[in-house]
Parts: sequence; structure tokens; C-alpha cells
Amino acid sequence: MKYPLHLLKLIDTLKKLPGVGSKTAERYAFELVNWPTKNLNEMATLIDATPTQLKICDVCGCLIDLETCQFCDAAKYGAQTMCVVAMPRDVFSIAATNEYKGLYHVLGALLSPIDGIGPESLNLNKLVKRVIDNEIKEVVIALDSTLEGDTTSLYIKQALTPLNIQISRLAFGLPMGSSIDYVDGGTLARALSARSCF
Repeated sequence: MKYPLHLLKLIDTLKKLPGVGSKTAERYAFELVNWPTKNLNEMATLIDATPTQLKICDVCGCLIDLETCQFCDAAKYGAQTMCVVAMPRDVFSIAATNEYKGLYHVLGALLSPIDGIGPESLNLNKLVKRVIDNEIKEVVIALDSTLEGDTTSLYIKQALTPLNIQISRLAFGLPMGSSIDYVDGGTLARALSARSCF
């Protein structure tokens, strides 16, 4: 027995969300079928308004909903450091720690030749220009510890080295509260190579 056509379309659409497979999409679709019309209309209105209510800042690449970008306010942060991240959501994660007080620069992608993402996709000229214009003294590279993240980090380092500024990268190592018995070899090796004085 086949699902109704509209339900199949809904399932296919939900599967486009990251981490949502067929079974999860089916569960979500059946859940939505039981929602009151008011809630469905509210969700539809929010989704429909997303392109006009949320924008990417032309300067730093962060996600904004206002005319001015809260992350580009150089006077507020002092503009001594710039943190380079892959995606806008990374900015909010770092800002939530209250440990970093500098500017941000969102790449929008990581180098991935398999996916057709080459150096031109990163627009590093814009990053270099911002570093020079804002007289940045340190660039913090905050990219994932993956093959793509490591490759992109090295590429950024090469592009910024001629500027004679400090280039740092987030430390990698043991998660808080973890036991060495349960940590994989790669993470343990990173923790040893990135060790600091105690």
C-alpha cells in the first residue's frame, strides 16, 4: 500500500534536512499531519519569511536579521583579533562561550575538491583585505578537525603568512570529563601534540 502523494512529497522534502533519513522523515511527516492547522500555517509563514528576514552580512558573512551586523561592530570588540569559521552557526557557538571578544569572518565552505569546492570558493582576498583594513594582530582559525578543515586551515595560513601577524588555531584534545581509556588514538595524539604548561 502506497502513501498518499502529498505525504510522499512531504517526506522527500524533510529528507533534505541534514541528518534526516527516510525513517526520521516519515516520523516527522506523520507528526505534522497531526498538528493543528494553526501551527502548520505558523510554520509555513516562518519558512516563507526566512529569505527576507535573515540575511548574510556582506562584510563578515555572519547571519543577521537587522540592517547592521552585531558582529561587525569593531568599536565594541576592539578589533585586535579575527576568528575564521566555516559557517554562520559556528559564530553563535563561539560567541556563546563569552571567551572570545574579537571580529569574525565566515568562509561559507571548507575546501573539498570532491564536492567541487576549491580555493576560489573561499574568497580569501576578502579575508586578507579585512585583516589589513582592521589592523588585526591575530587570526584565530576555528575550523573542524577534519581533512577538509585541516586543508582549509593550512591554505588560510599560507595566505596570511606574508602579513606577519599571529596565526593560531583552536586547541584539540581530550573532551572535558573524559577518561583516557575511552578516547580514540587520533584525539589522544592531538592532545599530546597540543599540550600546554600546567
